[in-house]
Amino acid sequence: MKLTCVYPNALLLSVLTLAGCQPVASPESQKNSTDNSAPSIESTSLVREQTTSLMTLVDFASAEQQTWLQSRSAKFQLLKNQLQIGFLAQHNISTVSIKPEQPWDLSSLSRYNLAFDVANPQDKSVHFYLSVENQQGEYQSRSISIAPHYKGTVFFPLDGKEAVTEAGFWGDAMPWKTDDSLMVWRSWRADNVDLTQIAALNFFTIGLLENRSIEIKDIRIRANPEPDPQWLNKIVDQYGQNALIDYPLKITSDEQLALQTAEELAQLNASSGMPNRSIYGGYTKGPKLKATGFFRTEKVDGKWWMVDPQGHVFFSHGPANVRMANMSTLTGIDYKDDAVRYRDPNETTPEDSMGTVQIPQAIKDSRYVASSLRHNMFEWLPEYSDPLAKHYSYRRSTHKGAMPYGETFSFYQANLQRKYGNQPDGAYLTKWHEVTLSRMKDWGFTSFGNWVDPAFYSAKQVPYFANGWIIGDFKTLSGSVNHWGLMPDPFDPEFARRAKITIDEISDSVKDSPWCAGIFIDNEKSWGEREGSIESRYGVILDALSKNITESPAKKAFSEFLHQKYTQIEQLNAAWQTDIIDWDSLNQGVTFNQYSESQVADLSSLLELLGEQYFKVVHNTLAEKMPNHLYMGARMANWGMPDEIIKASLKYSDVLSFNIYEEGMQPHFWQFLEQVDLPVVIGEFHIGSTEGSGLFNPGIVHASGQQDRANKYKNYMQSVLDKPYMVGAHWFQYVDEPLTGRAFDGENANIGFVTVTDMPYPQLIDAVKEVTSTMYQQRLDTK
Repeated sequence: MKLTCVYPNALLLSVLTLAGCQPVASPESQKNSTDNSAPSIESTSLVREQTTSLMTLVDFASAEQQTWLQSRSAKFQLLKNQLQIGFLAQHNISTVSIKPEQPWDLSSLSRYNLAFDVANPQDKSVHFYLSVENQQGEYQSRSISIAPHYKGTVFFPLDGKEAVTEAGFWGDAMPWKTDDSLMVWRSWRADNVDLTQIAALNFFTIGLLENRSIEIKDIRIRANPEPDPQWLNKIVDQYGQNALIDYPLKITSDEQLALQTAEELAQLNASSGMPNRSIYGGYTKGPKLKATGFFRTEKVDGKWWMVDPQGHVFFSHGPANVRMANMSTLTGIDYKDDAVRYRDPNETTPEDSMGTVQIPQAIKDSRYVASSLRHNMFEWLPEYSDPLAKHYSYRRSTHKGAMPYGETFSFYQANLQRKYGNQPDGAYLTKWHEVTLSRMKDWGFTSFGNWVDPAFYSAKQVPYFANGWIIGDFKTLSGSVNHWGLMPDPFDPEFARRAKITIDEISDSVKDSPWCAGIFIDNEKSWGEREGSIESRYGVILDALSKNITESPAKKAFSEFLHQKYTQIEQLNAAWQTDIIDWDSLNQGVTFNQYSESQVADLSSLLELLGEQYFKVVHNTLAEKMPNHLYMGARMANWGMPDEIIKASLKYSDVLSFNIYEEGMQPHFWQFLEQVDLPVVIGEFHIGSTEGSGLFNPGIVHASGQQDRANKYKNYMQSVLDKPYMVGAHWFQYVDEPLTGRAFDGENANIGFVTVTDMPYPQLIDAVKEVTSTMYQQRLDTK
């Protein structure tokens, strides 16, 4: 995952824009107004609030301002000075927007935060988003999960150091002492969206399985308290945990860590795992199908299944990213010696999948503090002479964050060494492999997901999915938004050459093993948005059309397609309503500021052509080198799965894969997969919480606590198991992300089955066992 961000699509935001401004009343009149509000939200006193209100953004009791409310996908009603929102599960994105006649002007203010009072009247938590939008349609988005019957104030800084400081991670540390609840960033701070003029507030949910409701009042701008000079200082303890608070799984000593480790090992040693499982994790009480010696797929009684090498029905469920790569965090230290940043052009492993890189002492001697902000976050980091110093590494580039590159440290690996001994030969990693395999059996998981340590390949105990990235110096295309990087140009012969190199490496590591359940290649490519503007949907195609055919193999292929379809340039101009002089002008590069219906249809065809070329190259290379293994598709994110790309993938994928970060699989939103009639696996999903984890970020899908997290996991899995086309679901990821953000992009979420000290979350593991002990029986409709 990548821990992937959720953004409302551009079309939705263009429909839901909002704005306006209301001066704040005097403290006394505020008090009187609060006294007259609906009783379901407790009053928020200015004394408890510790901040001064500067501006009331909307008065829900005003008949004029009530006209600012808009929704086409949610219900709302007003009661006195309170907005009651009903988010609807029948919509993938359910939104209520507030759009004043004139934007709220905050340009004269400084150091302020946006706050509102909110209540949850239900017995279940509510995870909702708020996007704050300017007149240009740019926005910042935040989200929060509020517990059942919660009543309180929710806020986030909009100005001041607490709002603009790039600390190198997503979920922020609490900016000041308060009982209020802090919303979590869901967009990049580096986007630098100007919100001095606020044109809209959009309250929305994504992917609900059941209707939800919240009650909101007193949306206001408040002055920030005086900055805390200790903010972000020494927030990480020696174990990589939150040093500022206590929580149930927090480790306070090596002795406590050893005791809890011994207790878990004893429990695992006594476990016999789930009954009625084949050696590959298939269900021995199910129908016996043809055994081919490798994993395959088959439709049985109207439901798709994977079939294990012995012919037993198989449902793939387990954690992704079970490895040490991408588990380190930036220390704020860098080296002056440029040799550490050298990159071999023939590398096949992307930066965020690199394991620990041992830094020569000569390079370490050139160390210096490149970011005091980062370096001062840690209560402790080992001296280079310390046995735990072997867990230092280096990141040569980052995707986002406070530093473009720098030294990293893995607290998780250090804690494994603390748990399993200080042997210099790395025996602690061998023990970690053993314990992880024992957990997989005890918890009832049937496979690893994507990105698993290759050391598990040879264990021959748990099926796995091998993976590879096609990286190299091939041509690329840029969309309007490139979430994780530019789109490869699959028409470039260099792309095919690099694909072969990558797949050859995968083949060498798998060795045609029956334990390899399938192959994932690449992840969440920037194909374009599924909905929205022409530019957001077809940006990579428009980028190609703007290039010269001598510079872009994709442009050459697109020009040939258009020439074959239209023959005469006049025919193209008539269809596109353009005035391109001749085919040579088209070949040199063209741009557009308006689009005809026929042109959009052609852009759609070209996107499908691009996708087909990509999948053909990958599929054919795999089929030639690894004919016995399933191609699992491209792990498309639900924000980047255009219909054209899905259609192209059908011809070449054995199993489709989607990363679905929502409350669950909504039947109506994913119904198209019933017509597709191919097996489908979820490449990534998760639920997290800041409560009970010590982390600042709950992940993409929020729960209000650890038990709520477990409940939401069960609901998610139920929505998967109900679908006849689903053959698996992989949770991202095995271990919580670093408190101060993984070095590559700053993700710092509670999304693990285990903590940074390798302690399992008991509520979540109990829920896992409940699901895995019955999932086969449920899929087969047996008791």
